[in-house]
Amino acid sequence: MMTQFHHNGSRSGSMESPNLEFEYGDTDSFTVELSELYSYTEEPEFSLNRDYFEEDFKNHVKGQRWMELSLEEQKAYVMRLLDALEVTDRDKRLKVSRAILYLAQGVFDECDTETDVLYWSRHNVFLLYEMGIFTALLELLSMEIDNNQACSSALRKPAISLADSTELRVLLSIMYLMVETIRVESDGDIPERKAAREAFKTELGSPLYNGEPFALLLFTMVTKFCSMNAPHFPMKKVLLLLWKTALFTLGGFEELLEMKVRTRERLNLLPLPEDSIKVVRNMRAASPPASAIELIEQQQQQKRGRRSRRSAFVDSLEGDSPYAKKQPLVKQDSLDTYNERDPFKNDDARDDEDDPEDVDSGIEGEVDPLDRDVIIQPPPPPPPLRPPTERGSFPKGLPWAPKVREKDIEHFLETSRNKFIGFTLGNDTETLVGLPRPIHESVKTLKQHKYVSIAEVQINREEELQQCPMTLGEEEVEEAPAEVLYLGMLPSLSQYVIALLKLLLAAAPTSKAKTDSINILADVLPEEMPITVLQSMKLGIDVNRHKEIIVKAISALLLLLLKHFKLNHIYQFEYVAQHLVFANCIPLILKFFNQNIMSYISAKNSICVLDFPHCVVHEMPELTAESLEAGDSNQFCWRNLFSCINLLRILNKITKWKHSRTMMLVVFKSAPILKRALKVKQAMMQLYVLKLLKMQTKYLGRQWRKSNMKTMSAIYQKVRHRLNDDWAYGNDIDARPWDFQAEECALRESIEKFNTRRYDKNQNSEFTPVDNCLQSVLGQRVDLPEDFHYSYELWLEREVFSQPIQWEGLLQAQ
Repeated sequence: MMTQFHHNGSRSGSMESPNLEFEYGDTDSFTVELSELYSYTEEPEFSLNRDYFEEDFKNHVKGQRWMELSLEEQKAYVMRLLDALEVTDRDKRLKVSRAILYLAQGVFDECDTETDVLYWSRHNVFLLYEMGIFTALLELLSMEIDNNQACSSALRKPAISLADSTELRVLLSIMYLMVETIRVESDGDIPERKAAREAFKTELGSPLYNGEPFALLLFTMVTKFCSMNAPHFPMKKVLLLLWKTALFTLGGFEELLEMKVRTRERLNLLPLPEDSIKVVRNMRAASPPASAIELIEQQQQQKRGRRSRRSAFVDSLEGDSPYAKKQPLVKQDSLDTYNERDPFKNDDARDDEDDPEDVDSGIEGEVDPLDRDVIIQPPPPPPPLRPPTERGSFPKGLPWAPKVREKDIEHFLETSRNKFIGFTLGNDTETLVGLPRPIHESVKTLKQHKYVSIAEVQINREEELQQCPMTLGEEEVEEAPAEVLYLGMLPSLSQYVIALLKLLLAAAPTSKAKTDSINILADVLPEEMPITVLQSMKLGIDVNRHKEIIVKAISALLLLLLKHFKLNHIYQFEYVAQHLVFANCIPLILKFFNQNIMSYISAKNSICVLDFPHCVVHEMPELTAESLEAGDSNQFCWRNLFSCINLLRILNKITKWKHSRTMMLVVFKSAPILKRALKVKQAMMQLYVLKLLKMQTKYLGRQWRKSNMKTMSAIYQKVRHRLNDDWAYGNDIDARPWDFQAEECALRESIEKFNTRRYDKNQNSEFTPVDNCLQSVLGQRVDLPEDFHYSYELWLEREVFSQPIQWEGLLQAQ
């Protein structure tokens, strides 16, 4: 992934943040994703894996190296390891597992460069898959999950460390390497490897393992860990493997777009107006908010210069005003330079701009650092809006095609008919009789931009199926990977969602360490705690990195599930989203962003020399405080920016078009928190922040909108337009009471009807014809158990003959 860093030409001493040239994708680069699997405290285990492999390899293959063996000889050796996995001795099994892990890691002792390690890792992983290693590992993993002895011993320990999760970590590491390596396509892949990829993808997504997809086993591990029954589970590895399994089986963002296009074609809907991924990638970031110091300076300047702009300007022309030489030109920042001031605006309106409430943070009203030195000279030349070099980079036109929903056209026509005719025609959007010509033109424009979503089609179809169950018959459901996963998750979905949010809360940097919170550090803390300052620094970096990776995996997994379930069926998405809302996901994400977000995005919690595969190929230098603090050369942390964008996208998905949830954003005072996030000069992140601000602007009041005009301007420039959306005005918000329960209950009822109709096996019992004929009922053959005739007489004696029958009672009951 490209992770470059460009300064945007601001003067020295300016508070302007640099542009972050960040390329958003499904994952980071392949080597980074591999290195994040291992904690730095696991580094000594690399040589342990090698030693166990070489000890076994030399006993069976004399005088040769792994690379020198023919493919058939390598297969024979892997088959021998597979047989050795079936021993009952745990220690022997662990040694064999470590030898297999060394193969999956790329027999690094025989390699000279990192490229060689990655080449041999890929070669060995495909070989291991072909020989059936994954299925064998799955059985071992199931055994370890059910290992009650390990669970009880971990529960008794005061402090859990790496040693408690050794077997699980080795198994999960091999499985992760196999899933991630086979998932990522390579240019040099031969047809056999492509076929293996498709076969593995189908296996993981199908209910082949114990009648459920592989992801369900990992979800079970997550819930078991969060219920405190298995505190030794290495959660980071479980979450990474779960995320990559979902990504592999369901598909990433590019595949999602292709699936969406195909689905729209199948439903005879118009094609998508644009490729959203490309639009976002071509966007430029807006200027970030000013610092509090700059805002205070500007407030003071405004109070000192209470004279009207017009009189100061006239005085400056006459040359007898102190303002002629000293007054700096106060301008809005770059977000507003494209919306020139209204020359007819009443000067008295300035009094409202001194509202102290919004001085704390924001993107509004600060002095542009580029324009601080501009002096009004008599006669004053019109100052340039921007430096000439930057003007060309501003996009012409708006980035998104506007959209209109069928519901919006209906609402517009209903209002117009009420106004001009005095009665309405329900959902009729064709009849325009009696309406004036401009209304005809408006309706024509709205219909030109009408967009029908897949969700609307699915909702209408669901209503038809609910109303006519007998006529329409059973729905044909395609056994897509998302459908199989949803069906498996359905019985325990709320537990899975709560567990993931618990882990997200525990890993969030804003969370305070509590004694009763779950311990997510089981697979990072060493057996012996650090003694020296250097060791403590290293462990501190490792712990922070560990938490960041957990946030990255959970945020990416939740977003992936929401997007795939939404495409598969809107009510599957709504079910997951509602569980997220009820589990306090909205305040949790806002709590996550209520920190110094620039510090989080520029955090350097990595030690490059300890990253895999660098650490296994190069000679390890002596670690010093300087080398620990060096980190990578990038000016921002890819995984943290990726996590932030994912969390913002999740928040958008669960609040969009939901009035009650938008009101939750208002109630939790999200506006100042989100405005601070605009400091990050990355277009995609800013877009999702602006979307969240747009949906609540009408509820924040006129004063907020007035003193935040630059945010309003940014929303206008960057967020898609809904042609008759009154987001910037908030005219009739008092007419919509906030009835959270009614809205959520109505949605819940629709979801339950959908789940019952599609997944409840006894759903059609009320429509099944009843057999009333005594002879046919008594004549039906009933399969009885084999031991029935042994205990039949005893059962008769106990249950029939010895029980007194109240015949009178029976007669009275009649």
